Amino acid sequence: MHPRVFESLGKDLVTNDVVAVIELVKNSYDAYARNVWVRFGEDESQGSYLEIEDDGQGMEEEILEDVWCMVATPFKEQHPLAKREQNRRRVAGEKGLGRLSVLRLGKRLRMLTQTENSPCWEVHVNWDTLLKADDLSESFVNYRQYNRESPFSRSGTMLTIYDLNNDWDRNRVSDLRNNLARLISPFAQVGEFNIFFSGFEETLIEEELEIKPYEFLANPKYKISGSVDENGHVKAEYEFVPIKSVGLSRKKTINMKWKEILDEARNREKWKSSSPKLVSSSSKKADCGSFDFEIRAWDIATDDTEEIAERFNIQKNEIRKAIREHNGISIYRDGVLVLPKSDSARDWMGLDLRRVSKTGTRLSTNQIVGYVSISAEQNPQIRDTSDRERLVSCVEVEEFEAILTEIVIKLGNERSKDRRDASEEEQKTQSLFDKLSAEGLLDKVTEISKRGGRPSQVVPLVREHKKDLDATRNTLQKRFVYYSRLATIGSIAAMLVHEIRNRTTIIGSFLKFVEERLESLKGKWARNHARAVRAVDSLEHLSDTFLPLASRNFRRRKRLRSVLEEHIKECVEIRKQMMMKQNIKCKIPESETFVAVDPGELDAIILNLLTNSEYWLSKSPEDEREIEFQLDWTNGGQRVCVSVHDTGPGIDDEDVEKIFWPGVTSKPDGIGMGLTVVSELVAAYGGDVLTIHPGERGGASFVFDLPARK
Repeated sequence: MHPRVFESLGKDLVTNDVVAVIELVKNSYDAYARNVWVRFGEDESQGSYLEIEDDGQGMEEEILEDVWCMVATPFKEQHPLAKREQNRRRVAGEKGLGRLSVLRLGKRLRMLTQTENSPCWEVHVNWDTLLKADDLSESFVNYRQYNRESPFSRSGTMLTIYDLNNDWDRNRVSDLRNNLARLISPFAQVGEFNIFFSGFEETLIEEELEIKPYEFLANPKYKISGSVDENGHVKAEYEFVPIKSVGLSRKKTINMKWKEILDEARNREKWKSSSPKLVSSSSKKADCGSFDFEIRAWDIATDDTEEIAERFNIQKNEIRKAIREHNGISIYRDGVLVLPKSDSARDWMGLDLRRVSKTGTRLSTNQIVGYVSISAEQNPQIRDTSDRERLVSCVEVEEFEAILTEIVIKLGNERSKDRRDASEEEQKTQSLFDKLSAEGLLDKVTEISKRGGRPSQVVPLVREHKKDLDATRNTLQKRFVYYSRLATIGSIAAMLVHEIRNRTTIIGSFLKFVEERLESLKGKWARNHARAVRAVDSLEHLSDTFLPLASRNFRRRKRLRSVLEEHIKECVEIRKQMMMKQNIKCKIPESETFVAVDPGELDAIILNLLTNSEYWLSKSPEDEREIEFQLDWTNGGQRVCVSVHDTGPGIDDEDVEKIFWPGVTSKPDGIGMGLTVVSELVAAYGGDVLTIHPGERGGASFVFDLPARK
C-alpha cells in the first residue's frame, strides 16, 4: 500500500475533529487513566496546539514498536481488559485505528509516554513527511528516551498536536466540551474517569474546569428506567416528578414481553415497507442480549423552562442549550460512549421522523437525554461502524432498536397522561366555548355599579375572569392540536369515499347488467354473483361510515332512524377478518332497537370501541377473547343505554380519569383520538360515555346512551 493510506484512514474514516478528540480520550480510558486533561494552548515557537494528557499506564518501548506503530493492530481485541493493580476495565476500542485521529487534527505530533518505574519515551511523527514517502518501507516514526524531567508522577501519556488542520473557534470548542461531557456513562462510579478542560483566550476558557453536566439533568420531570433480560423482556419503572409541585408525583411499573414488542415493530414496518425487517427474529426470545437503560425527558415550553430555572437557579437560555448538548439516546459499552459521537448522529433512532406523524405527544431528540448500557460480553453483535456514526446493521441491532423504540413510546404515552393535572375534569368542547362568554362578568359588574361600588371592587372579578379565560384558552390550544389531526383524517376519508363510490358504481352497473342478461344464474355462478353484490353493498356501507369525517358540509339525516343491532353486526362484519385472525368472539343481542342517530356517526362510535377492544384483547390468552354488547332502556324509554364489555387486561387505575382525554393513549402507536371522538359524538346526541372499573367481564367496560326512536 502507498503511505497515503494513512491519510485516508485518518482524515476520511474519522468523520470530524470532535470525534477525533473523543477517540484519543477513549485511548486514555483504555490505558486505565483516571484523569484526562484536554488543553488548547499557544507556543511562541510552535504556534497553537492541542494537548491531551492522562495519568494512565503509559507505554513501554516494546509496546511502542509492536502496537502503537502498527496500524489496525489486534492488540485490544486480544487484550479486552485493561488491568491496573487489582482493578479491571473493559477497553472501549478494538479496531486499532484511534491513534490515526491525530492525522485528522494536525500535521505534527509529539508524544511523551511512561510506564511506572520505567523511562519516559518521546515520539515524533511528521505526517507531511510520512505521506510524501514513495513506499511504506520509507515511512518512519522517530522515538527516543526523553532527556528532560518527566511530566508524569508515576505513569501516563501526553499527546501534543501542532500545525492544527482547522481553527478551533468558540463554537467548535463548545461542541467538543459538550460531547466530552457525554463520553462517560452515568452508570460509571464517580471518580472512575474524570475529564478536565482548558483553552486559550479565543475559546473563552482560560481556567481549567472539570466537565460535568448541569444538576437539573439528573432530576428530570419524566423518566423511565430499567433493564432488558437475555430474552428481550423489558422490566421498567416510569416516574413523574413535577418540577415545582409537591405530592403529585407518580410511579408506574411497566413490563413488556418480547413477542409484544416484536408484533408492534412488525406492524410499524408494514406501514413503511413492503418487506418489513425483523422477519427472521424469533417470537420466543430476542438475540440482542441484555442491557440497562434510563431515559429522561422534559417539557421545554416557556412556562416549563421558567420552572426549571427557578428550581435549579439556572438561566433560562441555558436550559434548552444544556438539554440540546446531551440530547438523544447515547449507548455506552462497558462504561464508554459508543454512539452518537457527533451531533449529526444524535437522532440515530429516527425519533424526530416518528414525531412528525404525531406532533404534540411524541418525544423528539431535543426533549430527551437517554442512556443505554451494553457490554461486549452480553451484546457482542451490537457494534458501531468504523466511522462511529451508526450501528452495524444486523438482526440483533434491529431487535435492539425495536426494544428501545417501544421503551420511548411507553415514556411518551405516560408523559402525555401527566402533562395535565390528574384532577382536571375533561370537558366537552361546547362547554369550553361557553366559558369564553363575558355575560357572567358583566352581570356582576353591573350589580356592583348599581350599588355604587368602587372600581377596586371590580378588579378582583376581572382577574378571576382572566384566570378562567387563560385556563380555557390553554385547554383549547391543546385540544385543537389533536383535532387538527382529524382534518388530515378527513382529507383521507374524502378521498376514500370518492374512490369507493366511483368504483362501486361501475362494478354495481356491471353486476346489474350480468343479472339482466343472464336471468337464470345457477349454482356456482349464482353464488359468486350474490357474493359480489354483497361485497359492493359492504363497500358502499363503509363509505357511508366515513362520510361524517369526509365532508365539511355533512349534515345529519333529517329522519334519524338506525337499528342498533344491525349496525353493530355490520361493524363486526367490517372487522371480521381481524377478529377471526385474533380468535375474538362477539356477542350481539338478538333484538331490534331503534335510535335517533345518524347511521354514519353510529358506525364511527361502534367501530372506535370495537378496534379499541381488539387491540387490548390481543394481550389476553387466545381462548379468552370476547366482546359483549348489552342494550337497556333508560329514562323512561326515552334513551337506550349501550354497554360494551371485553375480557382484555382492563384499564389501569391511574388511567380511568384520563382515558377520554385527547392525545392520551396506552397504545404504542395510537394517537389518542378514538375514545375522544366517541365521547364527542355521543355528547352531540345529549349523551355521556363512562367506564365501569373494574370491567364487568374482567376487562374494559364502556357505557353510553343514545336517544331512542320508535
